[in-house]
Amino acid sequence: MTAVFSHGRLRLYLLKLLDDGPKHGYELIRLLEDRFLGLYAPSAGTIYPRLQRLEAEGLVSHTAAGGRKTYDITDAGRAELRQRASELTALEADIAASVADLSSLAGEIRSEVRGSVRDLKRELSEATRQTRRAPRWEAPAPPPRPTSTPGPQAELLDELDQRLAAFTVEVGRLMRVRQFSDTQLRTAIRLLDGALDGLRRLLR
Repeated sequence: MTAVFSHGRLRLYLLKLLDDGPKHGYELIRLLEDRFLGLYAPSAGTIYPRLQRLEAEGLVSHTAAGGRKTYDITDAGRAELRQRASELTALEADIAASVADLSSLAGEIRSEVRGSVRDLKRELSEATRQTRRAPRWEAPAPPPRPTSTPGPQAELLDELDQRLAAFTVEVGRLMRVRQFSDTQLRTAIRLLDGALDGLRRLLR
């Protein structure tokens, strides 16, 4: 919760918003977000417990329709607003100052982010240029397979050779297409190791 609403000031502002007309909790959240130019929005866990306490104190009431509660200020709530008019004026001034500070901070953050994005783009461009200059990865030539007699098994061995060659070429193509994260590369290595272990057990 933003600092301007410390020490029970949020409940005062909720009464002020409800004094303008009945509203449900979501409307109150959006009104507060608009008041802070979208830089702050209270959560439902912040708003609804306070509305419940205000209702328990007799300062607001609610009606339910379609599964949604609409809250309205009571005469007691209006009386509290009148008694705390000076506090409300000070709160409005603090909110205006807070919004100005948040806007300035947001502007500084946007400038820093833009600078960081430019630096990142330069780094990515340089990495891409280095990758393009680097020699392409080439699949090693498979070792010669012992000759075998013609027949169904020879055809299957030829097909296995073709599949292995195609697999190797495809992996090489994928490696040239883009840069990969360390996690992706470690996962790919584990997958290849697992596939190799499975083939070893099968072909022993």
